[in-house]
Amino acid sequence: MIERKAQIFNIQKYNMYDGPGVRTLVFFQGCPLRCEWCSNPEGQLKQFQVLFKKDACINCGACVPVCPTGVHSISADGIHIVDRDVECVGCRRCEEACFQTALAIVGESKTISELVEIIEEDRAFYQTSGGGVTLGGGEVLAQPQAATSLLQACKQCGIDTAIETCGYARPEVIQKVAPFVDTFLYDVKHMDSERHREITGVHNEMILGNLIWLLENRHNVKIRMPLLKGINDGEAEILQLIELLKPYQDHKNFKGVDLLPYHKMGVNKYKQLGWKYPVEGDPKLSDADLERIENFIKKYDFPVSVVRH
Repeated sequence: MIERKAQIFNIQKYNMYDGPGVRTLVFFQGCPLRCEWCSNPEGQLKQFQVLFKKDACINCGACVPVCPTGVHSISADGIHIVDRDVECVGCRRCEEACFQTALAIVGESKTISELVEIIEEDRAFYQTSGGGVTLGGGEVLAQPQAATSLLQACKQCGIDTAIETCGYARPEVIQKVAPFVDTFLYDVKHMDSERHREITGVHNEMILGNLIWLLENRHNVKIRMPLLKGINDGEAEILQLIELLKPYQDHKNFKGVDLLPYHKMGVNKYKQLGWKYPVEGDPKLSDADLERIENFIKKYDFPVSVVRH
């Protein structure tokens, strides 16, 4: 029997931000959204990606002869070129040949058993801290079969599970995965559907519908709200979210709201992918702005905290 595999692009250990206790984060490749501020753009597509640090490259050409598909070449004037129209097959030969570590290949296929083995390595930390595994991305629900298999395997091993999700998935996908998830870290990026489409590429009706289903069916949910100045930090916008959540305010499965301030961690990755960074200006909120929003939400007796990475 062939074992199911997951396409991932990172595994991060000893995380303290994405779920209770000490967590191991598994980042799944592929995402249906194109959020302008995405901090993991290398996880948006399911195929292998080439990260190229142009400033570190000495244009030696060592990567050119080892690439089987011709992704790399040296121009007539001696400059290293990465052809983004040519498919990378993930062999990593260019990465190995690069003397300056100017190249990194993103993407890796791992079996569920391999992932469970890596997650199990830190069981002692999970037990002492109340931690476990968190699946993120990209968007973990873009690979629903692999995600369900991994979550189910972790539950069978007695490991606490969480997923960080944008919620943009067919209702049957959410409902199938839910029994194996101890906590949903659920992004709400904007309450207005048309504005949501403008900044993420999709409308939000399915996202909000899935959120309501989870809350009504008593699955543990913590709301995560990325905050960008002038985009979703207004009191009217936040009040819409409060009104949506009010019916579930006293439910034990509603775990409150995390505010995620905008940061520029993804900017260099866009450059290394050869992509233009979509955010113009600097939508970072000041400490005073964050305190204002936090206090505004507290006025309605909602548990709320600012998560600073």
